[in-house]
Amino acid sequence: MIRHVASTGSTNDDVAALARDGAAEGLWLRADVQTGGRGRHGRAWVSPPGNLYASTIVRRFASDPPPQTLAMLAAVALDELLQIWLPADRLTIKWPNDLLVGGAKISGILLEAAGDAVVVGIGVNLAHHPDLPDRVVTSLAAQGVTPPAPADFAADLADAFARWLGRWRGEGLAPVLARWQARAHPIGTALSVREGGEVIDGLYDGLDADGALRLRRADGVLQIIRAGDVFLL
Repeated sequence: MIRHVASTGSTNDDVAALARDGAAEGLWLRADVQTGGRGRHGRAWVSPPGNLYASTIVRRFASDPPPQTLAMLAAVALDELLQIWLPADRLTIKWPNDLLVGGAKISGILLEAAGDAVVVGIGVNLAHHPDLPDRVVTSLAAQGVTPPAPADFAADLADAFARWLGRWRGEGLAPVLARWQARAHPIGTALSVREGGEVIDGLYDGLDADGALRLRRADGVLQIIRAGDVFLL
């Protein structure tokens, strides 16, 4: 089920409230405009009409894989969908959940806890993209593609997300990680990780069993990254 509102502060905030009130898993909320949209680390998410701003509920069960891996699941589902409009070789997933087109970010995924649920918020630049000082950003329109209507895109994304959620819950994390790694930058790609005031440079060495990033530093030490902003060098 996809609910729609013309404008809201944040679809994640609205869906978190619905989750705490007992809304069922699988509910989606889509807004035409957000006045207080945000990304990871509290960054503002510019939200003009024409793009996708949507959030959904996933209920947590003891037998589920780690909840933070829902970010990777969402990235895999979104990558699968975007291949309708963009060549697969132009799309790359960057840890943990950014979708890049030729190195430029086209989407954002934000997980937040709400009681026994996880709220998964997804923003996709369909018709517009902002100019940001610290990263290159793009949209489907900027790639020369006539963007789909946000309502149509949301319906297709909900279907793709549900398929991958079924595999994540029924088969475990392995299929999601396998697909993620198949769509990510190659082993050996130079990365820079920034967490707090620390900067760690190294080479991508795949994923740990729980989805953490394996980074091979210049001194040969393998570092496991569980949080931070990752940049391609």
